[in-house]
Amino acid sequence: MNQIATPKFGVGAPLRRKEDAPLITGQGIYTADYTPERCLHGYVVRSAMAHAKISVDNADEIRGMDGVHLVLTGAEVAGKTMPTLALLKQEDGSNFNLPPQPVLCSDEVRYVGDAIAFIVADDIEIAKNAAEMLEVDYDPLDVVVGIENALAPDAEKVWPEFGTNVAFTFGQGDQTKTEDAFAKADKVVSIELVNNRIVANYLELRGCVAEFDQVEERFKLTVGTQGGHGMRDTICGILDLEKDKLQVITPEVGGGFGTKIFCYREYPLAMIAARELGTPVRWAGDRMDHFVTDAHGRDNLSTAELALDADSRILGLKVHVKAAMGAYLHQFGPFIPWVGITMSPGLYDIPAVFAKVEGVYMHTVPTDAFRGAGRPEAAYLIERLIERAGEETGLGSVEIRKRNFIKPEQLPYTTQMGRLYDTGDFAGHLDKALEVSDWDGFKARQEKSASAGKYRGIGLCTYIEACAFPGSEEATLELSDEGNLTLLIGTQTNGQGHATAYSQVVAEKFGVTIEEIEVVQGDTDRVRKGGGTGGSRSIPLGLPSVRDASNTLVKKVKELAADRLEAGIEDLELESGVVRVVGTDQQVTLAEIAAGAGEPLSAREEVEQTECTYPNGTHVCEVEVDPDTGDVSIESYVIVDDFGVTVNPLLLAGQVHGGAASALSQAMCERTVYDDDGQLLTASLLDYQMIRADDLPPIHFETRNIPSTTNAMGIKGAGEAGTIGGCASIMNAIQKAVRDGAGVTEAIDMPATPHRVWEALQAVK
Repeated sequence: MNQIATPKFGVGAPLRRKEDAPLITGQGIYTADYTPERCLHGYVVRSAMAHAKISVDNADEIRGMDGVHLVLTGAEVAGKTMPTLALLKQEDGSNFNLPPQPVLCSDEVRYVGDAIAFIVADDIEIAKNAAEMLEVDYDPLDVVVGIENALAPDAEKVWPEFGTNVAFTFGQGDQTKTEDAFAKADKVVSIELVNNRIVANYLELRGCVAEFDQVEERFKLTVGTQGGHGMRDTICGILDLEKDKLQVITPEVGGGFGTKIFCYREYPLAMIAARELGTPVRWAGDRMDHFVTDAHGRDNLSTAELALDADSRILGLKVHVKAAMGAYLHQFGPFIPWVGITMSPGLYDIPAVFAKVEGVYMHTVPTDAFRGAGRPEAAYLIERLIERAGEETGLGSVEIRKRNFIKPEQLPYTTQMGRLYDTGDFAGHLDKALEVSDWDGFKARQEKSASAGKYRGIGLCTYIEACAFPGSEEATLELSDEGNLTLLIGTQTNGQGHATAYSQVVAEKFGVTIEEIEVVQGDTDRVRKGGGTGGSRSIPLGLPSVRDASNTLVKKVKELAADRLEAGIEDLELESGVVRVVGTDQQVTLAEIAAGAGEPLSAREEVEQTECTYPNGTHVCEVEVDPDTGDVSIESYVIVDDFGVTVNPLLLAGQVHGGAASALSQAMCERTVYDDDGQLLTASLLDYQMIRADDLPPIHFETRNIPSTTNAMGIKGAGEAGTIGGCASIMNAIQKAVRDGAGVTEAIDMPATPHRVWEALQAVK
């Protein structure tokens, strides 16, 4: 359960982030801050149409313009394509309908923003002017946008050679067993929901600086990533390079959310240009680039059914997800809905499950991982469905869940989708959240709102996610001759506070402060290998290796100190940069030990994890709805989570609050809209609404931790959890408000904008 006592610097200590001072005083160095000497500027010419045959008619003329150094078109980079790395087998064992995604399109474009040319000039204004002068001839073709439209028999085919807009079909579970369960059901409850397409909108936009050393024939790419080693490997595959021919540098990163994991076309284009011109080339995207090129998230049309017996116990679950893929299969795009369906049973003991996913092509920006990557979609679907089951059976929100939860005595529990839940007490965190939110007092608050002409609703979501996927993260800890400690690790901070969390463990072992430890990430030359950051993997996988490397180096230091002090290893302690014989004034500094060691002092450890971890928890949201306007205000929000072990309560709260805000933003206002011609209507922050600070109430957050048995330190992970539990809790609350207040029974889809809520209310008048 919750930790009561915490060490001064170690795991559990509520330390403020040591990274913050330079960041909030403007001293942080981001990709856009780096402009080497003689640096030229790149600009991408993007398609203005969603689907057309194209030709570029005056590239040579543009190449002759003053200040223009290079114009790359599809002809110059022919054969170079962007990879799809998530290549699972389809339901029938066959391969995907997988088309090529060219680095630059040469004859046909398939979404607004598709890349046509790359212009390099003395400065960005010259490059933009040259782009305006470039003559791209468009021969328009038919366009298909929207999942249902794309699946219509007579729909325009994004890739005619496949004869269908279905990119792939996955199946998971036992279909026969599930059909048998439904045949025995006393009641079947169903729901159909849209999980809206969203844009990441991190604060720091993408950019890169490419440099080429003509003597060593080696590249350096400075770019914001969620892991330089993965980026290096992907780009080397595109450009047919040996991995030792590319160094990736990742400085500070202003938000990633999954969307900065991927390699985008501008990175290899800048490198090609730098090699050809013999000078550094930078590309810096703007907010419009972000909307029309960076992978979008979510965009599912899903149906789900529950089979219930006479006691309202779940017999079976069917799920059918239609997932928009966009015009191409993005880097990990197919993997996202597959991960989602593996989590479709949620926290419930369901003996028969079958889930199916269809990936769908259409003339839009491709989709890929966004914070939670499939797990928020799964939690949203099962939790809206279980809420409806509570309504239709009369059991209500709480009893329907408790009756069907996996019980603690059933753990470890393997779901019908092959997920192994190791520890948890799902009714326990639900009860705590109900207590804190004063669930039992809701009726009185609802009546008070009604007397003021408002509708009040309360909703909850109990969730579980898979994260910290099987794997490892190598950690190397070095002690310099000056007595300084340096940790090298291949994860990548995007603002989560990695340097603080890792330093807490090292500081605890060495008896120093966290400020005395340097943490190195984001340099593929200095850090030997790394898995990057995504899927809440960094702390669960990285910290055990940091701990073991610390222990190994402490052992080496004590062995050397024992010889020097003529003492037993067990009699030594480390504190404030010295090794001391306990109870005496005999001591030696870390610097003296390192300088006299005769060789560099370091330790390298890599702890392997063979199973995912499974954070879980309960969100309770209470809202008030104005029936005259449809406006929704969040009155209270409570989160009780099981994260196994809390490494740093302050960092943890920041992650959970940010994740919840992201989910509430999707649920209330975010929506990516294309018209029938494939034009993006929400292509800027003037048109695309996001939640603001004053839309959010104070969030009550606490943990009810039960350590994981699959993680070496009991940590379950937390980076995505707020996002996973948020959408269903507020949507269930809104649905209750309008159902109790006005009799609205039809499911309201996200985003629950004032207009959409108002329309639902008008429909029942």
